[in-house]
Formats: sequence, structure tokens, C-alpha cells
Amino acid sequence: MSMIEYSVLPDDVGIRIDKIVAQLNDDLTRSSIQKLIENGDILVNAKTITKSYKIKQKDTITINIPEPVKLDVIPQDIPIEIVYEDDDLLVVNKPKGMVVHPAPGNPDGTLVNALLYHCKGRLSSINGVIRPGIVHRIDKMTSGLLIIAKNDRSHNFLAEQIKEHSFTREYQAVVCGRFKEPIGTVNAPVGRNKYDRKKMCVTEQNSRNAVTHYEVLDEFGQFSLMKFTLETGRTHQIRVHSAYIGHPVYGDDVYGKTVKGVEGQCLHAKKIGFIHPTTKEYVEFDSQLPDYFIKILNKLKA
Repeated sequence: MSMIEYSVLPDDVGIRIDKIVAQLNDDLTRSSIQKLIENGDILVNAKTITKSYKIKQKDTITINIPEPVKLDVIPQDIPIEIVYEDDDLLVVNKPKGMVVHPAPGNPDGTLVNALLYHCKGRLSSINGVIRPGIVHRIDKMTSGLLIIAKNDRSHNFLAEQIKEHSFTREYQAVVCGRFKEPIGTVNAPVGRNKYDRKKMCVTEQNSRNAVTHYEVLDEFGQFSLMKFTLETGRTHQIRVHSAYIGHPVYGDDVYGKTVKGVEGQCLHAKKIGFIHPTTKEYVEFDSQLPDYFIKILNKLKA
């Protein structure tokens, strides 16, 4: 365990403890700082405090950072499509059906297992041993682009952009029905479904704001090819919002209905853009629609 001790300065007075600690160690995210506070690993004047504590004159802050838990997720030589890579990050194109990180029922064969092999362990540690390098996620049955951080500095820099909604995330999907207006926005809070904890829903209770912008790219029969742009990134956001406005994603057996011969939703994370953590320049990556998506389009158009 490493320890940092800091005697506050006059300018620190009145500032929240988590903000001060973030300034002292830029490898720590706000969420990780709050966990350290809850676990009693951040003390003020040798006493435990709450995450809302505001600094007072002559305070002394002690930060105990536990040693990283030994990684028990095994590296696996699984082929992955790397769109871009440098010393700070990777952009990968995840295939439909691949789980992003290990979880009960999916201990291996995940994107994380493949990344550990490819990167030889050089991944950010912020999200713990199960999700090293994972800045954001997409569902198992959603294909497309993901950004992976190789170090904590890059992870923090990228996560802050997501928090500030300056991170470009553009998806394409086939949805059921036609739209009266070709361009629009869904602004509806998303939270856990109280009747089914595995599902999300639009709700005012225990929810977070969620904003999805959409544009109709093409229409055929009673289906539409859509572009969705995320302003926020809640769990299952596009799928929930699409179903909420009466246009569930084609093949989505959770928020829509099962389609014979189609496994999972027809949803692809097509474009991603962000400010690079080292160059500080905006970069953007695009991907081709995958084969499964093209086959569904051709079938519906026919």
C-alpha cells in the first residue's frame, strides 16, 4: 500500500475532499476516490470523512492507495480487429456476440482476455482487474468500435470527455416502423426496471438523464435504417429509447421481439471521435457495417 500525506493550503479551504484528492493524484477518478473514502483509505486529521467533506484550515489529508489486486483474468490469443493503436490507446472493432469483459457465466473468451494477450498487460487499472483498459462498453450482441486505454492517465482523460459529452459516439441500427419526422431527439431518463432488474426502462425513479439524437437514413417497407448519436451513455440507452418511442431495434428480443433467424439486435457502433490524451488533437474513426448487418438490410429491402 502506498501513502500520500498532504497539508492543505489556504486556497484549498472550502473545496470538496474528492476534488482535492483528484488534484493530488491524477491517476485516480472521482469514482475511485469515493470508494477509497467509503473504505476509510482517505482520512482527514487521521479520521474518516464523507465524500462531501469540505476542506478546513490546517487539515491534513492522508491517502492510502491499496496495492492492485493480482489479475486473475487469463490472457487469450483471440483475434481482434484493431482499427488504431499507439502507446496510449487502441480502437477495436468488436464483433457481434463477443462479451466485453468477464462476468459470471462468461469467465473467458471476452474482449478483455484478448486485450491482455495483445497488450501484454499494458492496460489501465482504473476499472479493476475484471475490466482493465475499458473506458466504455457496448452490449454483447452490439457490434462496433470501442476505445481501450493503455494507461491510467489516458483513461482519466478519455473518461472526462465522456462525462462532459464531448465524446463522439455514432451508431447505425435497423428499427421497426417509419418515422413522421426524419430527425429528432429523445430526452428521457433511463433507470433500472423495478419489475425486471436485468432490464432498463424510461423512468423518473432512480434514473439518470439520457439524451439520444436520431436521423432516418433510409426506409424500406415497415423498417428504417437509422443513425443514432449519443449525448449521454446509459446502459442499453439506444435500445431503450428506440422502444420507448415505438420503434424497437430489429432483432432486439429484450426491448422488442424475437425475429426468427436473427440473433440479437441489429445495432452497430459505427463511429467514434475524441481528443487524443497526448496530442490533444481531435481524432475520429469510422467502420464499415458488418456482414450480419448488410445481410439483414438486403433481406428487408428485398
